[in-house]
Amino acid sequence: MPLLKFLPIRWDLEKFYDPDPDAPGKVCTRKGGFLTQVDGFNPEFFGISAREAASIDPQQRLLLEVGWEALENATLAPEHLYNSSTGVFIGIYLNDYSKVMSAAGDSTQIDAFSAIGNSLSVAAGRLSYILGLKGPSMAIDTSCSSSLVSVHLACQSLRLGECNLALAGGVGLNLVPDTSIALSKSHMLNPNGRCQTFDAAANGFVKGEGCGVVVLKRLKDALADGDNILAIIRGSAVNHNGRSSSLIAPNGMSQQATIRQALENSGVDSAQIDYVEVQGTGTSVGEPIEVAALGAIFGKNRPQDKPLVIGSVKTNIGHLEPASGIASLIKVVLALQHGEIPPHLHFQHPNPNIKWDEFRLKVPTERMPWTVGAKSRLGGVNTFGFSGTNAHVILEEAPISEVAPSSIERPLHLLALSAKTEEALIELAERYEKHLAANPDLAIGDICFSANNGRSHFQHRLSVVASSSSELYEKLAAFRAGQEVTGLFKGKVAGSPKIAFIFTGLSYQHLGMGRKLYETQLTFRAALDHCDQILRPYLEQPLPELLFSQSSPTPPALFSLEYALFQLWKSWGIQPTAVMGNDVGEYVAACVAGVFSLEDALKLVVKSQVDEFEQIVKEVTYSQPRIPLVSHLTGEIATSEYWSEQVRKPENAASVDILAQQGYEIFLEIGSDRLSKNQKVSLPSLHPEKEDSQQLLESLGTLYVHGAKVDWLAFDLDYSRQRLQLPTYPWQRKRHWFGANRNGHEKVESVSPNQSLNNSDFKQLVKQLEMTAELSQAELNLLPRLLELLEKQQTKTEEETNITLQQLSLKSLTAEDIQAWLVNQIAQELGVKPDEINIRLPFDSYGLDSVLAIAIATTGKQFLGLDMSPLLLVHYPTIESLSQHLAKEVEASESETFEI
Repeated sequence: MPLLKFLPIRWDLEKFYDPDPDAPGKVCTRKGGFLTQVDGFNPEFFGISAREAASIDPQQRLLLEVGWEALENATLAPEHLYNSSTGVFIGIYLNDYSKVMSAAGDSTQIDAFSAIGNSLSVAAGRLSYILGLKGPSMAIDTSCSSSLVSVHLACQSLRLGECNLALAGGVGLNLVPDTSIALSKSHMLNPNGRCQTFDAAANGFVKGEGCGVVVLKRLKDALADGDNILAIIRGSAVNHNGRSSSLIAPNGMSQQATIRQALENSGVDSAQIDYVEVQGTGTSVGEPIEVAALGAIFGKNRPQDKPLVIGSVKTNIGHLEPASGIASLIKVVLALQHGEIPPHLHFQHPNPNIKWDEFRLKVPTERMPWTVGAKSRLGGVNTFGFSGTNAHVILEEAPISEVAPSSIERPLHLLALSAKTEEALIELAERYEKHLAANPDLAIGDICFSANNGRSHFQHRLSVVASSSSELYEKLAAFRAGQEVTGLFKGKVAGSPKIAFIFTGLSYQHLGMGRKLYETQLTFRAALDHCDQILRPYLEQPLPELLFSQSSPTPPALFSLEYALFQLWKSWGIQPTAVMGNDVGEYVAACVAGVFSLEDALKLVVKSQVDEFEQIVKEVTYSQPRIPLVSHLTGEIATSEYWSEQVRKPENAASVDILAQQGYEIFLEIGSDRLSKNQKVSLPSLHPEKEDSQQLLESLGTLYVHGAKVDWLAFDLDYSRQRLQLPTYPWQRKRHWFGANRNGHEKVESVSPNQSLNNSDFKQLVKQLEMTAELSQAELNLLPRLLELLEKQQTKTEEETNITLQQLSLKSLTAEDIQAWLVNQIAQELGVKPDEINIRLPFDSYGLDSVLAIAIATTGKQFLGLDMSPLLLVHYPTIESLSQHLAKEVEASESETFEI
């Protein structure tokens, strides 16, 4: 990150700047490594209301985003961690947003969210809450060593078995000048705005800010799960200075003890360490002490031609304070990954107070190779804080991942992307397009596997069928250009779809059906081979030969094909909510529904043309279908009589219209493309004019964008895959900030058109209109007269229609009336538009919590005349269900009080 001037959005630069560090109430530098848009947030993504978001410390908000991104980078779908023993360990100690609130001087704007929104402990707790994580969760404050101590504690928790996965990191933002003023007075800030670590001109550090999170797992578990391992934490240690020269002064002997303990815990010798990322704050006191401690440990037994390389990321991005340790760790991990130590900046004249030759140290002033050799590469990270707490972590390069080559590969692949809004989906697709352009050598199988398995799936969806990464890039580029793209599907999920499987009959077939699937899909092959084994006594030649070499396969061959297709769909997570079949397809439908076994089904199909069929059907064991099965004959399907009749009248008179009338919207043909296209969504498994995989994946892609839940891990189970780091979710940030304060931020409350305008309301409305910058001064001057006329009209309207809901008979209220009121009320409480409220989604999905539930219950009592308990929103978790319940209660008794 470039070092920026202090942004005016934080505080008045001219008011607080003075080059003299001893000037009262002033900051001695204009520069810092500052993030942009810290006032922006995407609360809807995390189920947080706009009202609550404005009261949440931006550090908590940033942590939610970075924590989510860390999981996506690890290709761990956050939704799969729900209720898991995953721990959260976060270093944090700055609490500037609460000072922003206090500086506003308006206690009326403090709400129920302000306390938890600014509690440091909640920074970790909120991340655990949002993701549903049940492992240890804690915020750690040891000042500048906080985030590295968090990593240490996370590793300890993993070793003790308290959690199976851990998120560890730190976050720090500077929103007010207070700490900068204090650091100026202690002469810790460098007036020139640079960190000149190790240099003779070092004169303090420059403040930076940011957030970093790493995902940790026990090595044996990561190897077993096939994770993309970036590095290994060999060991770590933490201690305190105890009683030393002062509370904030570093203690060299204590730092040595920490490093020794970390090396011992790691089982490595100091001479094995190639590089150490140091605290390196550039202070006149701390820097020589830290380097001397490193030299005392790492300088011993070190070959003359192998000096210890040291550096500090603070010369690049400034001092991130609570997040500085995790920034240093990430730098070492990246250096191990890229086989290169980045240059240490602003180092021109070595600090004369450091014994460079004695300690055998080297500072890289240009890019330095750190290549893989016979021995594993090892590096260290050293931190300490003015709390007196020291921490050291030993890192090792990741084990070389050798993916066993797969003997088979599917000819086509399916990429599934999703987002919570259409705008985010389009931006995500563009990110993938750019990523593919920048990385053309990535294997498409790995791309699709990582994206499909390593992301949560939301309601706005896009799926793309492609044979190569270049074709995938071309299709995404065409989509962004607004072109029609073959094999690309887009949709918005309204709910879980009802899917009917339609098993086609003998007339619906073509030469070579299923051959490519047999060659490339192990699940399909296994199911077909199973049928082949059962049919051996009845057939004169192997089943695959019968199926693939004839243009008109026999009934047993067609049955086996459809049965294998069903098993393939099932393995991908696509399950029917009803089944229906035509002639031989009805046998398959009955078999998969559990009416009879596969062995009995194949016997019936083989013997359907022989005279003794009547006797054979009586020997079969029948059961009631476990899946709803629509038959084309009257009578009980789980009887021999039904199947005796079926063989005489195999043509299916039943229509998929029956299923359509029952609410089924998706009809998946288990066979070739023969269904009427009058149905809402008709999807064939195979098509006579398309390659097997193309039609199958196009239908799967269509199912996905309509809301079908796909088992993406099983989808690629038969193939060799590697997890890749791919583009992360594109946040759709908007400004969410606390009310008026001296920083120039202002929270303007909207004036409801249903309220009379008093003098303060008038001023507020004028201010709102002035802020639009769309009215001339002449137009603004007309506002008093216009508002006077509006208020007169409003008063007249109120007199004519001053009938409250309490004066109306409650029995006249319908569920639709109550629903409309609830939508408007909840939208108002959440700070969103009514049309953004989905009446079928759970209340908590768009940020409605207990505080807002109480508010809605209270207004319900006022305006509906009913005693509503907030618990009603728990027992009836959607607007639709709550409205229906309230309508029934109103109908039952006009004056009844109902509480749960």
